[in-house]
Amino acid sequence: MEDIQKNTDKAKNDGSSAGSLNGDSSPLDPEPPGGNPGSSRPRQVSGRLKIGITYNLKKNISSEIPDAEAELDDIDTIRAIEKALGTADFDVTLYEATEDLWLLLKQNRPDMVFNIAEGMTGRGREAHVPAILNFLGIPFTGSDETTLCIAMDKALTKRIVASHGVKTPKYQVVKNSDSASAAGFIPDPGLSWPVIIKPNSEGSSKGISDLSIVKDSAALRRVLAEKLGAYREDMLLEEYINGREFTVGILGNAPNLRVFSPMEILFNENSNGIYSREVKKDFRKYVSYKCPPDISAGLRKEMESTAETIFNSLECRDFARIDFRLSPEKQLYFIEINPLPGLAPGYSDFPMLAEFNGMDYTALIRNIADSALARHGLRRRV
Repeated sequence: MEDIQKNTDKAKNDGSSAGSLNGDSSPLDPEPPGGNPGSSRPRQVSGRLKIGITYNLKKNISSEIPDAEAELDDIDTIRAIEKALGTADFDVTLYEATEDLWLLLKQNRPDMVFNIAEGMTGRGREAHVPAILNFLGIPFTGSDETTLCIAMDKALTKRIVASHGVKTPKYQVVKNSDSASAAGFIPDPGLSWPVIIKPNSEGSSKGISDLSIVKDSAALRRVLAEKLGAYREDMLLEEYINGREFTVGILGNAPNLRVFSPMEILFNENSNGIYSREVKKDFRKYVSYKCPPDISAGLRKEMESTAETIFNSLECRDFARIDFRLSPEKQLYFIEINPLPGLAPGYSDFPMLAEFNGMDYTALIRNIADSALARHGLRRRV
């Protein structure tokens, strides 16, 4: 970590690569920023491609919120991505998403960026780095700032995917401005008990615990007051689907889109049946995984096609993960999507899905990069 910071400071002063592994190289052929951020005219790059990795690093900061850094990455994850990209003969540079990021990117101008930066504040935080990259005209992996902003807002995402015929549990949004009246809050009479309470604009199961499922108004008001006070953001009340949980991974872009076989999260007797933050932190104690799951071919096809519909309706790019619940009545419900899923090897669901589907970690990272390279029309000059 100290070496990364030293290189970052050096780049700030003289424009050299922050954390560069293989020396310097030249920028892309000139192209003005703007236009379609998802694609561009074919561009040739002389020699080895310069690939940056943008990220937010966990720093164990003190916070009133116990899971404040849940979405951020460990240095081991960044190094694993760096190593995987290095096997593809790229020049890899690390860029921590600090306030100086725009300057480092402007000075060094990588040919493309492998973006895993989650941002730090606000419901649009995942859009911060993609917006900077688009402003500078630098290609990057993954969905753009518009998709990431929409997907971070759970209620907004549900409204959009529902307009495409996707079934999602009934829900109600409680505004943060209503926190003072949480003690007297009356839920929508159209909601059925139990309901689960979630922060509306968080990922990585932040704010979700065993106490998040409530069965009556008294418990709802109590938990709602606690969540609004801790997270200071809108809360989503959603009918709890007491059924089986699945997640589906998608890799690539049309017409070369690959939908991974669904993976089921199997809860054991130590869990409360929800994929909470605590369960994810110590998943071996609470859950096991099965891929492909024990479901009919028809249900598997429905789940995969629904995931693809959601991916396309939100205009996702390169990779994403979609979560579902299957009710006891065999009704499939969309829960949420993560268009910037975690890539921690041996821990995150997306690499686990890929491995179950015959793709090891190095191949997964290279495939994500290759999907973005193809989408941006990047190629080497021969």
